[in-house]
Amino acid sequence: MPSIKKVAEIAGVSVGTVSHVITGSVPVSEPLRLKVQAAIRDLNYHPNHLARSLKTNKTHTLGIIVPDLTISFFPQLIRGAETAARQRGYSLIAVNSDDDGERQKNLLSLLRSQRVEGILLVIAAVPTPLDQLTRILDTSIPMVCLDRIPDRVPVDSVSVEDVDAAEMGVAHLIAMGARRIAIATGAIALKNERQRLQGYKQALCKAGIPVDESLIWHGNFRPEDVNAICTARLSGPATRPDAVFCTNGPTALGVLRAFRDCGLITPRDIAFATFDELTVDDLFSPSITTVVQPAYDIGSRAAQILLDRIEGLATQTESITVRLPAILKIRDSSRRAG
Repeated sequence: MPSIKKVAEIAGVSVGTVSHVITGSVPVSEPLRLKVQAAIRDLNYHPNHLARSLKTNKTHTLGIIVPDLTISFFPQLIRGAETAARQRGYSLIAVNSDDDGERQKNLLSLLRSQRVEGILLVIAAVPTPLDQLTRILDTSIPMVCLDRIPDRVPVDSVSVEDVDAAEMGVAHLIAMGARRIAIATGAIALKNERQRLQGYKQALCKAGIPVDESLIWHGNFRPEDVNAICTARLSGPATRPDAVFCTNGPTALGVLRAFRDCGLITPRDIAFATFDELTVDDLFSPSITTVVQPAYDIGSRAAQILLDRIEGLATQTESITVRLPAILKIRDSSRRAG
């Protein structure tokens, strides 16, 4: 394996000059830089970043933990964070918690052992006592929570304006003529799910529509479970709602499967709208009306806040809170209700 000394020998420069070219820490003249880069290519040399991190106590690496990499929202989130990190000379390690509290704990430990300089965390959808949550977030390295924001724990965070966004989606269904609007939620232990439920209730209240508790369907993030819950609620024509609003993508998939199993066609039989795009491409027919979160921007902004903490650019001691607006994309699934 070629060494940095061999690179210096081939380029005809000192080891220090090679190091300066690799790290960019000290300006090097263009002719010398080109010589060093040519030697690195010829020798297929790869710097030992671990050794350098032990010497400098800097790895220029961040970690991000998400609940499920197969849900299209989270890869977009990661892309935004990775781009922001790369622009400032950092790399990003992405790992998947499977929405499991114990696995989340182990992944946090793993990332710390890999000497990441900061962590972006989408918390797992499990009920967590306040003292445990405080220990999770009270780390020796900077951390920013995104999308799912913990209750009663001061932490830097970036998410969408959940109440306003849900209210916007439900208000649209009301404007399309729906009056009996069901809401299918994810894990209600999560603050953002409760806030979306609040937005649903606010939209009904502003329209003078009483809240019917039988139309609030608490589910989770497993489409097969949501399918079973909603199929039972949709099987009776007399009590069937004329529209359904979902608070997240996985829950929406479960509801759409329930429509299929009950022989319902949207929007002919029942109107439909959801939080979160269900796929990267528009593969559904009819197309789905969606409250779209700025996933890329959430990831990017969270990474910027984290890097500002790491580099000492964020001097405020209180938590930084960023809430971004969502947009409503009106498509065929909500064109008419009932």
